[in-house]
Amino acid sequence: MSAPTSARGKARRRAVDILFEAEQRSVQPTEALRDRRDKTDQIINPYTVDIVEGVMAMQPAIDEFLSTYSQGWPLERMPSVDRIILRVGTWELLYNDDVPDGVAVSEAVELSRTLSTDESPSFINGLLGRLQQLKPTLLA
Repeated sequence: MSAPTSARGKARRRAVDILFEAEQRSVQPTEALRDRRDKTDQIINPYTVDIVEGVMAMQPAIDEFLSTYSQGWPLERMPSVDRIILRVGTWELLYNDDVPDGVAVSEAVELSRTLSTDESPSFINGLLGRLQQLKPTLLA
């Protein structure tokens, strides 16, 4: 599977990496982000920062939506990477008006194809698709 090629795709992938690392290390995502800046030569795209900060700011609401609409899959039972991809996709879908809804969903599905299990793309597509249908009522 090919790596993301657009600047936004790379920023999204890096945000998933940083959020995943933060969860694995039990640190705040901002600390993981700072460590990336300070201890590696990685260039952190401003959009990566937007995603990380956006997911952090909205995580209680995002997790509530994911818990409510992921039938039979409590958040804590999901593979970590799927949970992170879903948080990023949900943030882009519901809270970032610069990203078209369909792009938010398809980019999340694409990330799951690269980073997760064979079942993950259809699960992520189904859950984000449901949130996309419900978006007007979720944000009302």
